[in-house]
Amino acid sequence: MKLYSTNLQAAEVSFETALIEGQAPDKGLYLPRSLPLFSGDDLMSLKDRSYPEVAFHVLRKVLEGEIDEPSLKEITYDAYNYDVPLEKVNENTYIMRLDRGPTASFKDFAARLMARLMQYYLKREDREITILTATSGDTGSAVAHAFHGLDNVRVIVLFPRNEVSDRQRKQMTTLQENISAIAIDGKFDDCQSMVKSAFSDEQLRHLNLSSANSINIGRLIPQSLYYIYAYCKLCDHPEEIIFSIPSGNFGNMMGCVLAKTMGLPVKKIIASVNRNDEVPSFLSSGEYHKIVPSVNCISNAMNVGHPSNLARLIAVYGGQMDEQGNINKMPDMVQLRNDIHSISVNDEETKATMREYLDRYGILIEPHGAVGIKGLADYRTNNQDNTLAVTLETAHPAKFPREVEAITGIDPDLPNSLKDVESKEEHMDFLDTDYEMFKEYLLSKLS
Repeated sequence: MKLYSTNLQAAEVSFETALIEGQAPDKGLYLPRSLPLFSGDDLMSLKDRSYPEVAFHVLRKVLEGEIDEPSLKEITYDAYNYDVPLEKVNENTYIMRLDRGPTASFKDFAARLMARLMQYYLKREDREITILTATSGDTGSAVAHAFHGLDNVRVIVLFPRNEVSDRQRKQMTTLQENISAIAIDGKFDDCQSMVKSAFSDEQLRHLNLSSANSINIGRLIPQSLYYIYAYCKLCDHPEEIIFSIPSGNFGNMMGCVLAKTMGLPVKKIIASVNRNDEVPSFLSSGEYHKIVPSVNCISNAMNVGHPSNLARLIAVYGGQMDEQGNINKMPDMVQLRNDIHSISVNDEETKATMREYLDRYGILIEPHGAVGIKGLADYRTNNQDNTLAVTLETAHPAKFPREVEAITGIDPDLPNSLKDVESKEEHMDFLDTDYEMFKEYLLSKLS
């Protein structure tokens, strides 16, 4: 596999290099120059396979020549040792619950595979790295747990102090050992900006920094797998499918774009956002404007005013956007609008959807999943489209107990993965949104 930078000013690299470096040296994001193509018959042959079997079948073609098959199979089966339920709502709508992993979030799918792949390459080359991760909620806990206890990796997680739930925070601040957590007095976009600045800072290059955010292609490839799995499980013959994806930094949606590139017959990708509606506005007007500061919504993990992965989406459709959000070459807007439909859902609509699904179907969902469901419902109504559709539940309702109970009257039961953190002692550092202060922190912590 060869990967290029979306800023087009860096040399092409292997998957191993892109995975370990995280971000390209020209501040762009890596994208595969090409991906294997799976036919309808290929996909149908996977219908009765388990999730790790499907994942391995796809990955051995995607990563051919990058890792030996026995190691890849061991890594894949170890990463995916939990269920991936597809819950039927009606004849043409399913909810894919991505909340059964060790941190009850869809981020487990990418973090666990990425951690094991990184460990494979680092051990082979006897190297050490430090992972910097900005999180709006679930990424930090998934990455921290996936890398916890690894000898040759340190993890530093930055999160907005006032915009994560108590349980999300505790999943990051109770691990210690090789995990450090920093509460930032700002927004997710501030955390993300500080991390990106550190990656491109020549004075920090000796620290061997890397990323586990969705700016790392090692996050997106694993996220393409569950779209393929859902299709194989639900379809008895080759047919089109719709996915509605709660979207913040747009890494999850880009996973679906990669799956579509590999031949998955996706009729429409619905990128459902909260009030941070910079992407729906861009698709409508053709003009991109960041939202600064981002709007605080109950779907807190989606409070992103400038999604990093928009640069990748624009690149796939023939355009070029830099890391600041400047579009230097417009993508094919006709094709982009044909494939991607983005909808903004406000908090009141989110709450109403949560109540409706509980009352009508007896299904308890949390705010992020509700944004995806509402986006699909609006799309169906406006387009009279009853194509088979899957909407994603990206986190367990128990991660947001205050919001879920206030809206539905139900205090969700804790899964085992969340019970463990309740009584543990927290450890975290506190910083303002000052890059120089963060830089000094890294130098004192890691030098």
